[in-house]
Amino acid sequence: MNHQHDRALGALYGLAMGDALGMPTQIMSRRSIVARFGTVTDFEPGPEDNPVSAGMPAGSVTDDTDQAVIVGRLLTGSGGRIEPLRLAHELLEWERAMKAKGSFDLLGPSTKAALEAVSAGVPPEEAGKAGATNGAAMRITPVGVAFPDTPLEPFLDRVAEACQVTHDTTIGIASAAAVAAAVSRGIGGGNLEDAFGAAITAAAAGAERGHWVAGADIAARIGWAVDLVRATPEREALDRVCDLVGTSVASQESVPAAFAVLALAEGEPWRACLLAANLGGDCDTIGAIAGAIAGAVSGASALPDDALATLRSVNDLDLEPLAKALLALRADTAE
Repeated sequence: MNHQHDRALGALYGLAMGDALGMPTQIMSRRSIVARFGTVTDFEPGPEDNPVSAGMPAGSVTDDTDQAVIVGRLLTGSGGRIEPLRLAHELLEWERAMKAKGSFDLLGPSTKAALEAVSAGVPPEEAGKAGATNGAAMRITPVGVAFPDTPLEPFLDRVAEACQVTHDTTIGIASAAAVAAAVSRGIGGGNLEDAFGAAITAAAAGAERGHWVAGADIAARIGWAVDLVRATPEREALDRVCDLVGTSVASQESVPAAFAVLALAEGEPWRACLLAANLGGDCDTIGAIAGAIAGAVSGASALPDDALATLRSVNDLDLEPLAKALLALRADTAE
């Protein structure tokens, strides 16, 4: 297996791994997680009193993985382009299917509001003008696999295209650009520090696109969150992330939080995902982002074999064809 193939698989399965580890503890407080689990050290089933993940088997993925796969399939099925109305249709169909099987793991607030607007006849270029939560960032990983992050402006075109219908804002595009660029730099052979640098650069440039919305600067928040946890004991660092960075669905919290756990774990995928799972809040998304970047930097060969086996069997998840197809787009771009 060549290094790009290994890293592409690492990004996709790392996303799924972080998502599944954070599934049972999502929307819980850090204090509640400590009281219930002590420390999460492996896949756990969804607790019966969790209104989102109740009844889900250990190792189950959530909307983060499902929607990233949707983005990946749209990219590979259309020569690398995301048609906004097609994405809207696919996301609405996904939610209908989830509701049909009784799931409460549904569309996030920005995505839901935007897609309701599209259904009511609002043009796609207007529907996402208020989307500032982390929905675009959580599903952007396939763009990072499919395209090199340099030159930056064409890369940002692809990111913005994937954001337009739901998160066409300065914050939405900046946060998605940060994640996609970090993944892309890893696929290209970069290390963790390279990924951090690429993320901050892309977030700063991405903030120049989309509809302006008020909020803290994503690039600055990522750099600050990474510095906040360096050379800090693990428990204290996690408390800092919860108390100062935040773990909500707001992009300014969850995206920098993902980079913070990456720094704390020194890029080790399994540890980064576990740290995210122990944060609470929107920890399945924080874990998915951290796992995708860590997997892109380290490769699937750095993910535990038993964890990969669980993800594949519990979710009937085979991401190998998608990884190959996304890398084929990347190769075409490089020509």
